[in-house]
Amino acid sequence: MNTLTFLAIEIKNLYFSYGAEQILTNVNCKISVGSYVGIVGHNGSGKSTLLKLILGILKPNKGTVSIFGEDIAKKIEWNKIGYVSQKAGIATSHIPITVEEVIKMERVTNQAVDEALTSVDMLDTKHKLLRELSGGQQQRVFIARALVKKPQLLILDEPTVGVDVKTQNTFYNLLSRLNIEQKITLLLVSHDLHTISHKVKTVIQLDRKAYPYNMTTCSVNHIHETNATNN
Repeated sequence: MNTLTFLAIEIKNLYFSYGAEQILTNVNCKISVGSYVGIVGHNGSGKSTLLKLILGILKPNKGTVSIFGEDIAKKIEWNKIGYVSQKAGIATSHIPITVEEVIKMERVTNQAVDEALTSVDMLDTKHKLLRELSGGQQQRVFIARALVKKPQLLILDEPTVGVDVKTQNTFYNLLSRLNIEQKITLLLVSHDLHTISHKVKTVIQLDRKAYPYNMTTCSVNHIHETNATNN
């Protein structure tokens, strides 16, 4: 069997620049299927640029990003990828929209909605207005929306920003359960190294360079974030 089938993400010889300023130089990284990986670093450390390249939002100057063996420059199977942005709730925070309606934005059946909400322990909020929920509850709803089409890879950008410590612990317990029970590969971006290092299985720390804590298959020679991007 092709070994690429065991890789959720593979980054090879990746280079990226904003204009004349080189941002990424020779990034190489392999993330196996079933991994639970945290990319951490302070503001401006390079997290946003790397995440945008993985999602195909930005295009590299050189090199490739592959997801489940497919070069994203040629093909992206979005049904295999779930994504929760850092500001997922802002666009709907003042709209009188129910939790059920948020999930149905993905054009799925009632049964799929119920299954997704059950997976994040939020089925009892199905008919509530999203704006009536706490920040942590809203984030779980958006995870449910990302999960409703049963992706194999879930990517989360700063998912615990603005929630208290107790809610964060509940949230990370949920992610661990999804990783273990549903075998979903998780890639989580955060600025909080201390917390993340105790929650995920693998940490990649960005601070203009990458320091993989326990991932021997990842190396980044240079990462630098300009003011042109937000982290």
